[in-house]
Amino acid sequence: MKKLVTAGVWACALGLFTSSAWSSAVKQTKGDFEDKFRQLDEVLPTPNDYRNAAGEPGKEYWQQQVDYIIDAKLDEKKRRITANERITYHNNSPYTLKYLWLQLEQNRFKPDSISELTIDFSGTGGRGPSTRAMNDDQPAGISLGKLRRNQFYDDNEIGYTITNVKAQGQDLPFTINSAQMRVDLLKPLKPGETFEFSLDFAFNILEEDAVTDRGGYEHFPDDARKGGNDIFLLAQWFPRLASYSDYEAWHNKEFLGRGEFTLEFGNYDVKMTVPADHIVASTGVLQNENDVLTATQKQRLEKAKNAKRPVFIVTADEALENEKEGTRDTKTWHFKAENVRDFAWASSRKFMWDAKGYHQGGEEQPFVMAMSYYPKEGGDLWKKYSTEAIIHTMDVYSRYTFDYPYPVSISVNGPVGGMEYPMITFNGPRTTWHEDGSRTYTQAEKRFLIGVVIHEVGHNYFPMIINSDERQWTWMDEGLNSFMDGVACREWDPTIPWGVEPRDVTAYMKSDVQVPVMTQSDSVLKLGPNAYTKPAVALNILREVILGRELFDFAFKEYAVRWKNKRPTPSDFFRTMEEASGVDLDWFWRGWFYTTDHVDISVDSVYTLRLDTKNPDIDFKRRRQEEADKPTSLFVERNKEERKRTWVELNKDVSDFYDKNDRFTVTNKERNKYKQFLADLDPWERKAFERAVDEDKNYYVINFSNLGGLVMPILLELEFKNGKKEEMMIPAEIWRRSPKKVSKLIVTDKKQELVSVVVDPHWETADVNNENNHYPPRIIPSRIESYKDEPRKGPVYRDIMHDIKTELKDPEVKEKRK
Repeated sequence: MKKLVTAGVWACALGLFTSSAWSSAVKQTKGDFEDKFRQLDEVLPTPNDYRNAAGEPGKEYWQQQVDYIIDAKLDEKKRRITANERITYHNNSPYTLKYLWLQLEQNRFKPDSISELTIDFSGTGGRGPSTRAMNDDQPAGISLGKLRRNQFYDDNEIGYTITNVKAQGQDLPFTINSAQMRVDLLKPLKPGETFEFSLDFAFNILEEDAVTDRGGYEHFPDDARKGGNDIFLLAQWFPRLASYSDYEAWHNKEFLGRGEFTLEFGNYDVKMTVPADHIVASTGVLQNENDVLTATQKQRLEKAKNAKRPVFIVTADEALENEKEGTRDTKTWHFKAENVRDFAWASSRKFMWDAKGYHQGGEEQPFVMAMSYYPKEGGDLWKKYSTEAIIHTMDVYSRYTFDYPYPVSISVNGPVGGMEYPMITFNGPRTTWHEDGSRTYTQAEKRFLIGVVIHEVGHNYFPMIINSDERQWTWMDEGLNSFMDGVACREWDPTIPWGVEPRDVTAYMKSDVQVPVMTQSDSVLKLGPNAYTKPAVALNILREVILGRELFDFAFKEYAVRWKNKRPTPSDFFRTMEEASGVDLDWFWRGWFYTTDHVDISVDSVYTLRLDTKNPDIDFKRRRQEEADKPTSLFVERNKEERKRTWVELNKDVSDFYDKNDRFTVTNKERNKYKQFLADLDPWERKAFERAVDEDKNYYVINFSNLGGLVMPILLELEFKNGKKEEMMIPAEIWRRSPKKVSKLIVTDKKQELVSVVVDPHWETADVNNENNHYPPRIIPSRIESYKDEPRKGPVYRDIMHDIKTELKDPEVKEKRK
């Protein structure tokens, strides 16, 4: 029930058609016409009082609230969390609940979980143990990483230990089903009521490198401290209430490792007891800084509020000293967060900590403290760019959505490549250590850090505030966020290839592993291009080509504001973008999000036409010239070469009118016919016709084919004989009655003689085959590459390398190269 089918059509519980119902609704019984502009009404859910037809929350919209009070203790030696959790569930729905469902993500790694039992090592596009990677293909066979993972499982107890599930002093019945837990209520929870209960839980923290999780610990055995040090990233660390929504009821699809999290907003009051020399970064606002920070650290935080560049709260030297010892003493850090959908934190004695205030000027949250936590392994790379990238992200995103609503925004360096939570993100890039003790970073590492910080901090907007359902529709957070991080990254440095240009998705769109963007997250074959790149490219095209920036930006911001702190579905996004832009976009959503069609528009031929004036004195003269311009018959030419004389030449005494005049000679018959033609025209028709004759323009018919199936605007570059070029856009609606082939009439001035046509000259529409976009066809540009691998070292390669080596031995050449 209620889950997305692979074809990308929502399920019946949403009030939608199944894939078979949809296909039968559009099936042709006569001809092969396919309506690419068919409205999405039969696919999208019926508007109601919860979500209206404009794509905005309806007058009866509701969502649940869950508040948490957690006391947690980190046992560094055992790498174990023990905690007590008190939960208050607010039933804001119009329905009575008999039980609650909780998510137990730490159980995902247990050997008997659905996730572990369904890992596919076939190498055919299965998840494999790593599901965060952009490229999901897993090679067949057993790697050292997989062996390490299995060994880690053998040596550690995995998953939660849950005890003392109580309410009002009574034990609550509960059932654990793999990575989910049902708690049966003492009595039904009616609309508007709240329910409080508590539980104790504990689990062993996983080594992130062994299991490729979104959190865990990272060990540093070479630190000066005996036994080394750890960085702990705590995420998906506490039993969390599953979502309960108007469109799905309980969201009890288990976490399998890819489809991320859909959660309820609530308030958090969390205490974390850690070793006394640890620094803690967390969702929320620190409540007891006098207990955990020194006077110097508090002074530095105050200075950071108005600093031009980040100020160190814990310096590199201080962090290095912390690494050396360790302590048995503990400190308790206390954080509170309001109206957030999740809570994560990090702890380590290795952290240096910098901060800089961001004065965004908005009314809701005018001041934000941007902060970064990282070990010495982060080096100058993190010192220069992490906190600055946080602020840049908030500055750009806020212009297109809303002011950042939280008081802090944090970037933490740890073992996770990139992961997001409210107010805090985990980011992986680091510097490279050298034997002389220095640390450097490559251009790729710099770009990676800037890009991942912008992307993960951007997730505070999508989906941490605009609370989309990641378990079902990965693209709603990753795709929208990838679109926005592309905007932000280009404003950082447009020379860096950020990977969301139309050309970046063409290989995927023409591949046979593409599935619709609307496919449920766990069933997608290539998560990176499907959920990140393709929807981001689609939105770029929608903004830059179809709607234009003004209409798009207004509609996109309207969507963000409408669904801030609420839970939108795809239909809410589609409807809002149409309603706020004033443009029917059903064809666009259908093509880009519901199908595997790709863009491949070819220009097949170009015909030149000339207006027939009906005036024989003009038209016959033209036709005589056209006849003269035709190549002479080969047979006639060879007869002339052989000096053969024709019968007409030999018998000149036998002749008539037609021997002396060609077939283009005008007679009164033709002139009278022309006069009658003019007399039969209405006055306005005659005026328009005579004007067209006087203008004597060029008429060209350009024939196009839609080879990829995805209808798009046709972007043209027209080049003329005088060297001038002109660009024009033919709207996508040209395909509405003929989605496979269309023809377009182009009219130019007499002096504008067309010599070439190019479709999509700037690669703006993700056209997968640029070579059929040119008329006349061009010679395909390519390059000759030399290879270093042995099988390719033929004589040409050896000759080239010999010449290069010989040249480099020349002293003058060497000096010039210096």
